[in-house]
Amino acid sequence: MNAQEMSFWDHLEELRWMLFRVVIALFVFAVGGFIVMPWFFDNVIMAPASADFFLYQWLCRLSRTIPGLPDFCDGNFSIDMVNIDLTAPFFRHLSTSFWIALILICPYILFEVWRFVSPALYDHEKKNVRWVFLFGTLMFFMGCLVGYSLIFPMTLRFLYSYTLSDIIHNTVSLDSYMDNFLVLVFIMGLVFEMPLISWLLSQIGILKKSFFTTYRRHAILILLILAAIITPTGDPFTLSLVFIPLYALYEFSILLVKADPKEEDEILSAKI
Repeated sequence: MNAQEMSFWDHLEELRWMLFRVVIALFVFAVGGFIVMPWFFDNVIMAPASADFFLYQWLCRLSRTIPGLPDFCDGNFSIDMVNIDLTAPFFRHLSTSFWIALILICPYILFEVWRFVSPALYDHEKKNVRWVFLFGTLMFFMGCLVGYSLIFPMTLRFLYSYTLSDIIHNTVSLDSYMDNFLVLVFIMGLVFEMPLISWLLSQIGILKKSFFTTYRRHAILILLILAAIITPTGDPFTLSLVFIPLYALYEFSILLVKADPKEEDEILSAKI
């Protein structure tokens, strides 16, 4: 039965089974995540809380070879974490297992969405959409990786090291650490979807290449402000570590967006 022959109730039934399969996959991965969470928490989630995290080690070696860079060679850096809620460890165990499972099954969710909508598409549309789903998945995971390996550690190190007064001893609660960890990692995953969103808006005629080129200077200023908010350290090196990936996304989005008709004519004239 193809998409044209399916009734509304047939589509609803297909949607119901699609959601059922997604929920089952989420449940299976969440159970698996719950089992391995003690190891995952100690070796992955809490890794940026100690001085031997790979980013700090790399920045330490870099600061020794390039004069003028901030000193990241503080071997005593570690996060003092406390828990003030009796039920927090158990519920954090559950919720973190759910969020990790949700991130891991994103490719499967996109596959189920693809399988649901593909019968209504033409062959050339199927080919394009398949690449769109693949590209979106890769960019999301790349953004999560950048959020985990760069954005969250730099933010954590600055905020934890910042002191309002010498008589205040900084400690971090479990809830505060996990909230910032999940939010920054997940937000960076969404931020890295900017090229895909730009391409989709371009395909339906909302966004043109001239928009990016016209407002490039405004975008640079906004991205600098965003980078400064994420890592408010004040030194140019740390700021550039966050700004460069964000600006690279902006320039990459330009490559995927359609040009205006006038721009296309100018490009063809230049080639001739």
